[in-house]
Amino acid sequence: MSHLFDRKDVDVAWCPGCGNFGILKLVKEVLEELGLEKKDCVIVSGIGQAAKTPYYVDTNMFGVLHGRALPVATGIKLSNENLHVVAEGGDGDMYGEGGNHFIHTIRRDVNIVNIVHNNMVYGLTKGQASPTSQRGFITGVQVGGVINEPFNPLAVALSLKAGFVSRVNIGNIKHAKEVLKEAFLHKGYALVDILQPCVTFNKVNTYDWFSENSYVLDDTYDASDFERAVKKSYETIPMPIGVLYKNKNSTVPFEEAIRGKDAKPLHTLTHDASKIGRLFESY
Repeated sequence: MSHLFDRKDVDVAWCPGCGNFGILKLVKEVLEELGLEKKDCVIVSGIGQAAKTPYYVDTNMFGVLHGRALPVATGIKLSNENLHVVAEGGDGDMYGEGGNHFIHTIRRDVNIVNIVHNNMVYGLTKGQASPTSQRGFITGVQVGGVINEPFNPLAVALSLKAGFVSRVNIGNIKHAKEVLKEAFLHKGYALVDILQPCVTFNKVNTYDWFSENSYVLDDTYDASDFERAVKKSYETIPMPIGVLYKNKNSTVPFEEAIRGKDAKPLHTLTHDASKIGRLFESY
């Protein structure tokens, strides 16, 4: 099936069966179904297999250093509030190298969608443990098994009062699409943690494993109940899938608080070069 956001001039460099294919399809379909225009979207990514995703989407993209997608996405949103900005990467890129930026972007409540491909392993660098790898997981580096407590992105996001916190399973793409659309429509920071298998370096957390060890939050679940969401974020086997928390109260995103509600995109502004010159001369 052809999509508006398809790129036909590149080869997709992922292993056959990789969960990234499903996420790529999901992102392109959501952008199109929400009626977004290519010129109004920007996807920012760091380094890793997951971070290759925007290279395969026909829209604006910005490739940055390992773990640095979120501060760049913040800068882009500050420069032009009209853009739909996505910060995208893997669990290692976002929660490992980019862990400090993950924390402070949530604190700022920047109006962006943060998509994280969570396969519980480093795929690009040949399969060592990632921040979300489970205890006992054996790799070529952690030969005796992982001994660290897995990073819990949902609990961390909630502890910082993120306004939209969710987890989906790419094996259930229909449900994942519903959640991702909701994230795009949320005003403020939105986390979408996507469980997806690495078929080459993680033989434990497979498509079947994610399906057997997760459950979808049903219609009786109240996503506005913060305390309940916190409790749900600590459920591990099985893991809850869906929107754990959504703040229904009106908030002022970071970019609006900094620049004002009617701030014009920076590229439309003019500058008085003489004033800049006088400023330099004053030093």
